[in-house]
Formats: sequence, structure tokens, C-alpha cells
Amino acid sequence: MKEYLFRDRTNLSKYSMAMFGLAMHMQNDTEKRDMIIRNLRQFLVEDKENQTTWLNLENDGYWWCWYGSEYEALAFYIKLLSAVAPDDPSLPGLVKYLLNNRKHATYWNSTRDTALCVESFADYLKATGEHKPDINVTVSLDGKTGKEERITADNLFSFDNVFTAISNQLSDGEHIVEITKQGKGNLYINAYLQNFSLEDFITKTGLEIKVDRKCYRLKPVDKKIKTAGDHGQVLDQKVEKYEREPLETGSTLKSGDMVEIELIIESKNDYEYIVFEDMKAAGMEPVETQSGYTDNDMGAYVEFRDEKVAFFVRTLARGKHSVSYRLRAEIPGSFSALPTKAYAMYAPELKANSDEIKLNIED
Repeated sequence: MKEYLFRDRTNLSKYSMAMFGLAMHMQNDTEKRDMIIRNLRQFLVEDKENQTTWLNLENDGYWWCWYGSEYEALAFYIKLLSAVAPDDPSLPGLVKYLLNNRKHATYWNSTRDTALCVESFADYLKATGEHKPDINVTVSLDGKTGKEERITADNLFSFDNVFTAISNQLSDGEHIVEITKQGKGNLYINAYLQNFSLEDFITKTGLEIKVDRKCYRLKPVDKKIKTAGDHGQVLDQKVEKYEREPLETGSTLKSGDMVEIELIIESKNDYEYIVFEDMKAAGMEPVETQSGYTDNDMGAYVEFRDEKVAFFVRTLARGKHSVSYRLRAEIPGSFSALPTKAYAMYAPELKANSDEIKLNIED
């Protein structure tokens, strides 16, 4: 059976290949094991910006069955690499991706895949020795020591790992945060920054989610289609059709022009309960006024408010998506539409924003 599985390994799912590779490792069949690892490596996808790595499981099983679970497949691949090649450069990225895509506060999708994920992390910690650190860490701000900590196996999950620089302690200008480490073990760092900006044109930013706002002037097009009349005769029926003309910041509209706003959303992970708030220019009003579920591709609940249009997304899958709505230019003047804001309702540190846009409206 081992020979049959190895011969037909390209027909196996990535999940099955990882399990088969682990079995070959346990039987000391290094030749077959290493070939399976090479086969799996060609399906690795790396996001250098987010420092994550995952296996491309497209057309691999059914998502509602355990053998179609991305989390379980990645867990077994982590177990395989931890046993065979704990120094593999893709291993930390795989672990981070699995951590980032935890669906709920304390588990992934089920108790089954959660157990496998935690087990794979334990294998990773044991193989890399990260469960037994012995390091001294110093955090300095502008040359002054702000925090010193010793991290060992005894306090690995309990040491004070936060250093906060309060705004009233920071002056204008450049600041340097320096982190030094002495001893044995890896050190992982996250940095969060909150600031209030007075810049005239606000630019877009984001990492794990990104949002890009596109504005278009809708130009009516005379369009007719053939349709059947009451007695079966062929009639020309006029239909509503528009051409989209991209609008750059500083563009001029006429009162009464129709404008379409498209939000192009890029997500690096699978998320839940994400809000997109598009701040509208003061001289414009939404064409639709009834909030609720519309025909948008993301199935988002839409609220049309005085100052913004909000999209509430129940689930946001990894990849690119878009939603759109229409405005009508009404009041003459020069207006700024503040950036579109994206954030997670229950994890506010996950956020992004688009560029600002300035538009002129004339009679």
C-alpha cells in the first residue's frame, strides 16, 4: 500500500500528502519522505509583507469535510516540517498564518481542528527549542532604557511583555525604539502606533486588510434591447446604461451628476465581523435611501447615514473583493471626502483606511 500511495501521491490532497510524509518519517523511509516534502513545497504561498506562509489548497477536497480543512492540512504540514526540518525558513510563516486565521476567540472551527493546531504548535516549540528560552531583553526609547525583562521557561507565558510610550512623553520629530536581546532563544515583536494627523491630504494605509476607494462619473448611454410586445411583436425597449469615467482628486462635477463609489478590499486572512465606513463628501447624497441587505457581492448589510455609508460584513474571505453604491452630486462647492475606514468590530487593532479625495461641484 505504501508503494501505491507513493506512486499516486500527486492525486492525493495536500492534507493526505502531509500525513503520508509524516508516516514515512516514522518508518525512516527518508527518500520517500523528502520527495513528498519537495512535492508539497511547490504549493507554498508566501506573503513577505505580512510574514505569513500557507499551502494553496485549491480544488483540494470539500470544505465541510474534515479532510478538506485548511487548518488541519497546515497543522500536519507543520508537524512534518517540525519533525524533519525545524530550521525550514517557511515554518515560522506557517505558524503565524495558522495563528492569524483562528476563527474565534478560543478555537478555530471545531474541537478537532483546534486540537491538531495546538498539537502542531507544541511540536514546533519542542523542535525549535522555543519553549526553553533564556534571554535578557532591553527596550530603549531615544537612548533611554524603558524596560528590562528576563525571559525563561518558567515565565514564558507570564512575563510583562508590553512597553508603552504615552503621547505626552513624546515630542515632535523622529524617535528611535531599540530592542536588544542577549541569550538563547527567539524574540518576536509587535508594534502598534496611534497618531493624530493634521496633514491636508490623508493617504491610505493597511496591512492585513486594505481598502482602496475608486470614484467614477456615470455617463448615460442610449441603449435599446429587443423585447416581445403583448402580441408577440418585436419592440425596441430603452434600458438604463452608464459608462464609468474615473475621477481623480480635484475633479469637477456638475450638480445632478451620478457618481459610483467602488471599494476594492484586499484581505490577507479570513475574518469575521468587519465594518467598512465610506465617508461621503458633504455635497453628495446616496441615490438609495433604504438601509438593509442589497445585491452587493459580499452579502453585506448597508446603512445609508448622513455622513457616511457603512457596510457590515459577516465573513470576509482571504483575497480581493469589491462593493459599490451610487451618489448624486447636489450642492455646488469644493468638498473633501475623508478616507474610507475599515476595522474589525471586536478586534479594533485590525484597521485600514483609503486615500482622501477632493471634488468640486458646480451648477
